[in-house]
Amino acid sequence: IMIAGALFVICYTFIGGFLAESASDFMQGIIMFVSLSVVLIAGISKAGGISAIIENAKQIPGFLEFFGIARPALQDGVQQVSEGRALFGEAGSYSFLTVVSTMSWGLGYFGMPQVLLKFMAIRKSGELTLSRRIATIWCAVSLTAAVAIGIIGRVLYPTALLTQSTSENIFIVLSTEFFFPLLAGIVMAGILAATISSSDSYLLIAASAFSKNIYHGIMKKDAGDKTILLITRITLIAIAAFAMIIALDENSVIFTVVSFAWAGFGATFGPIMLFSLFWKRVTRSGAIAGMLAGGSMVFVWKLLIKPMGGIFGIYELLPAFIASCIAIVAVSLLSGEPSREILDEFERAKAYEE
Repeated sequence: IMIAGALFVICYTFIGGFLAESASDFMQGIIMFVSLSVVLIAGISKAGGISAIIENAKQIPGFLEFFGIARPALQDGVQQVSEGRALFGEAGSYSFLTVVSTMSWGLGYFGMPQVLLKFMAIRKSGELTLSRRIATIWCAVSLTAAVAIGIIGRVLYPTALLTQSTSENIFIVLSTEFFFPLLAGIVMAGILAATISSSDSYLLIAASAFSKNIYHGIMKKDAGDKTILLITRITLIAIAAFAMIIALDENSVIFTVVSFAWAGFGATFGPIMLFSLFWKRVTRSGAIAGMLAGGSMVFVWKLLIKPMGGIFGIYELLPAFIASCIAIVAVSLLSGEPSREILDEFERAKAYEE
């Protein structure tokens, strides 16, 4: 299934490019919305209503507490079960540092290529307001529904979520339990839609960045359009093959991989995107320094500093984002001012927005 899905993504991205990727993302968004809604409504009904779900969830120490956290009783990474019930220890507590660290996930959105690319490709600035509203509503609905489905799954099928990796299958469990096979397959297509909508964007962006910025911009500046297109397609296939090799690891946890990638993109591109929009003093050197500082700090913090624990156990996106901001400001101020052409373009964009 994984190989078939990967080949499907490669084919339509290879042939259709950005237009095909955008059209497919629209359809996949509809599928995801319908799938989340159907499973959420069915789950609420199956569990006996929202009040019943909340009451059952409250029986788990710390599960629905704002500053609390449930602690499963684990043995060798597997939650223990007694008399058909998953066991939990005493509730833990979220420190202020943990709350801030968790909230820093929101910073990642500023650097997500699949999000930024859609806004950058908009036809006219007048459509930005509507696009922003649609994006905000979609995020609110999808994230709320996803969290609610997780809570419903914990209430209805507690023994099906005994390890971190199996807990990621809750959407599949609910779909197969609630619906007959054909409808369950259609609903679970939402998972494939979510995967495809991100993977095609990453493939297209990475391939275009290499062919345009590295191959054409540095290696061979006189390359023609056909050559650049060929390099783009070759790069696309190579990246897809590498991604499939990584995905073959059955012991990997999706959340861990996604969180690391989210931090990398967010800290590398997020700060420079914000500074470029709101501070005209940003220079080319500052932008490069910010991206290098943010991207490298994600690896340094994740692999070297975070294992130390304590106050260093925060999500790597936050310190990397801060490091990138500092680098952008410091290097931009130390280097010469941007050219008059860049400053005038910034002022024109600002005046047009107003």
